[in-house]
Amino acid sequence: MADSKEAGAEAPPAGAAAREGLSLLSQGESEEPTAQGSALFLGGNEVKSRAVVKYSSAPPRTAFARLEEKTDLKLPPANWLRESAKLGPAGTTILGNSRKSKPFSSFGMAYDFIDSVGNDVDVVSDSENIKKLLKIPYSKSHVSMAVHRIGRTLLLDELDIQELFMRSSQTGDWTWLKEFYQRLIDQKWQRKKKSKEHWYQKAILSKFLYYSINGDGAAQPVPSATEQQESSSSDQTNDSDGASWPAPFEMPSSVSEDPSASSQGLKNDFVRNILWTFEDIHMLVGSNMPIFGGGRYPAVSLRLRDNNKPINVLTGIDYWLDNLICNVPELVMCFHVNGIVQKYEMIKTEEIPNLENSNFSTKVIKDIAQNILSFLKSNCTKEGHTYWLFKASGSDIVKLYDLTTLCEETEDKYQNPFTMPVAILLYKVACNMMMKKNQNKKHYGTVRTLLLNCVKLLDKSRHPQIIASANYMLSELFQLDEPKKEESSESPLNENSDESYSEEEEEMPDSDENGSYSTGSDPSDDNKAVAIIKSVGELSVPEKYKSIHQIRPSCAFPVCHDTEERCRLVLSYVLEGLKSVDSSIKKESDLPAADPNTPIPLKYEDESTRGGPEGLEKQMALFLDKMGSLQKGNYSSQSGMIPGSWQHKMKLQLILKSSKAYYVLSDAAMSLQKYGRALRYIKLALQSHDTYCCLCTNMLSEVLLFLSQYLTLCGDIQLMLAQNANNRAAHLEEFNYQTKEDQEILHSLHRESSCQGFAWATDLSTDLESQLSVSCKCYEAANEILQFSDLKSQNPEHYVQVLKRMGNIRNEIGVFYMNQAAALQSERLVSKTVSTAEQQLWKKSFSCFEKGIHNFESIDDATNAALLLCNTGRLMRICAQAHCGAGDEFKREFSPEEGLYYNKAVDYYLKALRSLGTRDIHPAVWDSVNWELSTTYFTMATLQQDYAPLSRKAQEQIEKEVSEAMMKSLKYCDVESVSARQPLCQYRAATIHHRLASMYHSCLRNQVGDEQLRKQHRVLADLHYSKAGKLFQLLKDAPCELLRVQLERVAFAEFQMTSQNSNVGKLKTLSGALDIMVRTKHAFQLIRKELAEEFDQPKSEETPPAADSSPSLNREEVTKLLSIFESRLSFLLLQSIKLLSSTKKKTSSNLDEDVVLKTNKQVYSQLLRATANKNASLLERVDLLIHLLDQLARGGGSSAVVQ
Repeated sequence: MADSKEAGAEAPPAGAAAREGLSLLSQGESEEPTAQGSALFLGGNEVKSRAVVKYSSAPPRTAFARLEEKTDLKLPPANWLRESAKLGPAGTTILGNSRKSKPFSSFGMAYDFIDSVGNDVDVVSDSENIKKLLKIPYSKSHVSMAVHRIGRTLLLDELDIQELFMRSSQTGDWTWLKEFYQRLIDQKWQRKKKSKEHWYQKAILSKFLYYSINGDGAAQPVPSATEQQESSSSDQTNDSDGASWPAPFEMPSSVSEDPSASSQGLKNDFVRNILWTFEDIHMLVGSNMPIFGGGRYPAVSLRLRDNNKPINVLTGIDYWLDNLICNVPELVMCFHVNGIVQKYEMIKTEEIPNLENSNFSTKVIKDIAQNILSFLKSNCTKEGHTYWLFKASGSDIVKLYDLTTLCEETEDKYQNPFTMPVAILLYKVACNMMMKKNQNKKHYGTVRTLLLNCVKLLDKSRHPQIIASANYMLSELFQLDEPKKEESSESPLNENSDESYSEEEEEMPDSDENGSYSTGSDPSDDNKAVAIIKSVGELSVPEKYKSIHQIRPSCAFPVCHDTEERCRLVLSYVLEGLKSVDSSIKKESDLPAADPNTPIPLKYEDESTRGGPEGLEKQMALFLDKMGSLQKGNYSSQSGMIPGSWQHKMKLQLILKSSKAYYVLSDAAMSLQKYGRALRYIKLALQSHDTYCCLCTNMLSEVLLFLSQYLTLCGDIQLMLAQNANNRAAHLEEFNYQTKEDQEILHSLHRESSCQGFAWATDLSTDLESQLSVSCKCYEAANEILQFSDLKSQNPEHYVQVLKRMGNIRNEIGVFYMNQAAALQSERLVSKTVSTAEQQLWKKSFSCFEKGIHNFESIDDATNAALLLCNTGRLMRICAQAHCGAGDEFKREFSPEEGLYYNKAVDYYLKALRSLGTRDIHPAVWDSVNWELSTTYFTMATLQQDYAPLSRKAQEQIEKEVSEAMMKSLKYCDVESVSARQPLCQYRAATIHHRLASMYHSCLRNQVGDEQLRKQHRVLADLHYSKAGKLFQLLKDAPCELLRVQLERVAFAEFQMTSQNSNVGKLKTLSGALDIMVRTKHAFQLIRKELAEEFDQPKSEETPPAADSSPSLNREEVTKLLSIFESRLSFLLLQSIKLLSSTKKKTSSNLDEDVVLKTNKQVYSQLLRATANKNASLLERVDLLIHLLDQLARGGGSSAVVQ
């Protein structure tokens, strides 16, 4: 009949105590709005009971029909054995609510209420099994139940041993259990055939129920003996069907989709499922008890009793527990004598324990429940194992066996019919926990344990789909994109047990205290039993097993100490999943056999077709064609997998997971600078992705984004390999190494595709240009992928990173070609003309820089755009230098080509400055560009000055252009800012001033005519000489330059003196020149210091020179300058003596002049003697000059003339 939700069903009477509801609802089910709980207080012994109906297929309750006295129940009612919604599934049988439980009934409930299993519920079972357990101390009947653990939940099912044995004789299954049972447990016990009285009582009960729902009292003739016999036999058949056992479980194709819907007896066919809390025990119970209501009795249970037989304790417990479980407050009993109705009696549920002849303590029942649960929880410790709780008829001993362990000792360990339902339940519970979006990661340990136990139970050859799916979920537990947080435990990986509870050995109770390990009469019996209760009387002792009732689960998630360990775990699960998928593909025989330990030979193209940029271009075009075809959903599989099949879907997920894991491994290796290993991992990631592309019928944008990320990382690795070429051998060794696991995964990939789609990106080349080109193509491919769909706008950060990398690699390639061009230029000895090879390199370099600049400008990266503009300027300068070699060195002139390229360089540097805007954007880059711009102007001016193009331009025009270029160079040369480059800037500025002064000095010498212009040149020459001297004095490592500037200033003074006529004017000029000479003392002191250091150095040869020591002096240049200085000083002193002497004769004596004359004569005399001594060393000559300049300064040989 169709199930319907029972609106308002199972409501307790008005005034029932504490109403509570639980929110444990499976998909498609709803908790009844009136599902409530009641607390019952009985005789001072408080027993708390709360029942919440989770699901009910019963129709709305109706009142029962009270039968008239003398009604003969032996006569069947008109509606007997017809299907009745009011009686539920019991309506087509005569078994009523005592009908036999199916062997997998708890699994059907567990599937429907998967949220409750593993965490919230302690027990899932049929109410009949619960009652049977709680009656153990009172009953002599046998108990045989299968017990399974799922997390902290126990599933209880009736295990009909006799039926198993009957099946064993027909099929040969379970022979091992039959032998074990007959040898160790109970050789004599046989199932008793049910008597005629038993069937008579059942028939009476069935007719009574039908009368109660019919109410018309109509009777039919009593059926003949033949009909009675037929109905009995049909009842037996139904009984047999209800408890039918499946064959060793074969998974039908639908099991994986919905295992609960299989035809293997796993359906939840209870009228109602109730969440029953009895004290602190939470149970999910299935019940078929008919409940009546309406009028004066909102909810009652109906019972038929023989007036001649008093109610015993077992019956009382039965009635009480049924009412508690179904939350029914009252019991109506109909008494009969020989089938004739006598009377009705109403009894409240809380009064049942106090009935005459049926007295029992509810407190004892509570203790029994707690003790049995504690006993089972502490001994049924292994998830996935089938435990057997057995008590023989008339025995006081309860034994617990691990059937799974016993079964594993036989030839076929998969004979246990519970194996498949348990495995599916483990799998479903794990799936449910995984699908909860708010699932805390600390539960991942539980999920992992469930899945590992599920995989352990299943035969790989029989159940590849579940095994593949479980392994995929295991791999999904590990977060690859973030470090694992150690939330639940810090135990190392090897301490994580594959069992849910690891303390069964640590916390076992002492046998003296609670008898779990009693010594039986048969020692071999104890060896097989997991645990024994010596006497059922122990179950009534309060808290007998309380010490082990709460067992701490040890489902710690494995702690992975690093990324590689985490990824390797993921890959191990992926590999197992791939093996399961591959083993299930039917066309296995069509595939060539391959040994996973042997590397697969790959098809390599001729190096000429694939090496170098040209080959890369072809492969890139093929790749882009392939990416375009992916958008159309092309599918190609070499193994013959059917698109849409579970193998196809699962392999896609597993391959994608493997590609992610290899990507993370590659990224980790990259951060450790293990570039060979990183390339190997990214190659595997791209091979996985290539296979995914071959199998995929509808490419997701998320997967395309992954591919873009993989190619980006591959580009990074190729670039780092290019920049670390000196360690190539180590990188090659790392690249070629491969683990067995990687080989097996690759073998699975090769079943579907050649995995060569990205070979162009992952080859380890020994050629630097090739590596850089591959890196660039990787970034370009990553960028192209982002253009295919709306990925660019959806992932702006990744897009910016790709463009940055493209700009960077194009800069690297541009610099590579530029350096090659510079190297060719330096090697050019014979040919003075620019070669075609150089020009090609310039074009390649320029093209790369241009593209890189465009990349950076498109993402508004002004700083990097400025750096590439700066490099383009440098390329223009190299082009200019290449043209300077043309023509004869002696006739060399600054060519128009040089000027053209230098001006282009200036333009690019100015663009770089405009790109930056202000120095605040990036001070270091700003300063660098300024320095390069200053250098360009300076080089251009120097070349024009040294190699003046007089054949094309007038001298005045050249001087003007040189002067302008020098001043622009000064403009971009920052001498004020304190930085590492400041001394260089100061030296550059001093050199510019020196060159300008020399130029104006030369103009003055050669110029005739315009006095105004001559005066201007004189002033400018003096100004620049003065500035050059000041700047050189700031530097500690340019004494020769300072000396040269000062000597030129003296020569300039001498030149001025030649045009003077009066002695006074000449004397003044001489005095100024001598003053300049005196001021060179600083330069000589620096020279002396360096000479002294050189002189001391041989004495301590073992001591290496300091890293920051200034370069050694050019002794030849010092000697030359020293000779010039001595001759000019000698000349000036002589001229000064002559002029002072002649002035003294003509004019009256002047004391100051006398002192100066005397000093000059002494210095001149000493200088002449010193110069005459040809054997004096350089250091001695410098010391003498310092001494003489001191004398001149003290004797007033020079006046304080402003420089």
